[in-house]
Amino acid sequence: MGVNLEGLIEGKEVELIELSGKKIAIDAYNTLYQFLSIIRDRITGEPLRDSKGRITSHLSGLFYRTSNLIEAGIKPIFVFDGEPPIFKKRTVEERKTIREKAKEKWEEALKKGEKAITYAQAASQLTEEIIEDSKKLLDAMGIPWVQAPSEGEATCAYLCSQGLVFAAGSQDMDSLLFGSPRLVRNLSITGKRKLPRKEVYVEVKPEIIELQEALSNLGITREQLVIIGLLVGTDYNPGIERVGPKTALKLVKEHKNLKKILENVKWQGEEDPEEIYNFFLKPPVAKDVKIEFKKPDREKIIKFMVEEHDFSLERVEKVVETLEKSFSAGTQSSLKGWFK
Repeated sequence: MGVNLEGLIEGKEVELIELSGKKIAIDAYNTLYQFLSIIRDRITGEPLRDSKGRITSHLSGLFYRTSNLIEAGIKPIFVFDGEPPIFKKRTVEERKTIREKAKEKWEEALKKGEKAITYAQAASQLTEEIIEDSKKLLDAMGIPWVQAPSEGEATCAYLCSQGLVFAAGSQDMDSLLFGSPRLVRNLSITGKRKLPRKEVYVEVKPEIIELQEALSNLGITREQLVIIGLLVGTDYNPGIERVGPKTALKLVKEHKNLKKILENVKWQGEEDPEEIYNFFLKPPVAKDVKIEFKKPDREKIIKFMVEEHDFSLERVEKVVETLEKSFSAGTQSSLKGWFK
């Protein structure tokens, strides 16, 4: 879910072409969940599956939409979550319960012949097989991925802060709390998209959020932004009752630091607020990262996508050609661009 900073921090819309030539560290779990949620039958909610019944919605999104980014000149690096911090345990359990209940409602709706897409989306979950298959596909495509020791967004933020990438890429704003100088949203959902529960389509464009600009506009520090996150709720704590982003900003400006804040609000939840606060400021991250784009392996891609998972040979070959052309263009125009 991520931290809710809507109304406080707004992004600047850009065209996809404006990100051409930029390396972007993408929160892999966040993106895969998007694919699992969006790429489904609009009525039954059923995800894509191969002939063996294995879910392939994530592979479809990862393959076709990532190739669109590559064709636009964007250089994605996917960052996978590692072990979550111990204080995230309750959130993980709560999400598991929500998914199980959603699955039950999904099955009930299907039996009654009702539209079930909303329940199906809420029931989406990442499995070890989905994660490993995603890494396998990225390897075949020549797209680098990084295994984070803990939260993927923390490592995305670190890579950006070190100048190894242009921005972190995620729908959530957590990477800003982790200190990413720049966040790009909507990368994986760019284009015409249907609004939830409405027959209305809108044009979705990437948007960029500059951390320093956002902090300056709000008149706060990054540390205070983290406190705002704690007040409204993060993946690690439920937040303070009846405190939204604007109220949280007011409290932070009035009381300045976490100690004073905790003296004036009733902390809710079993988690230690100082432990969460320090985790955002100094999270464990992958530091010895080697980012290398490789030539796509046509044979491996076709074997994996077509022979193993029943994707269309014709469509897959077209994407492979696009990947090969983009790679060749990148190496010819700027060797540094692809191998830096």
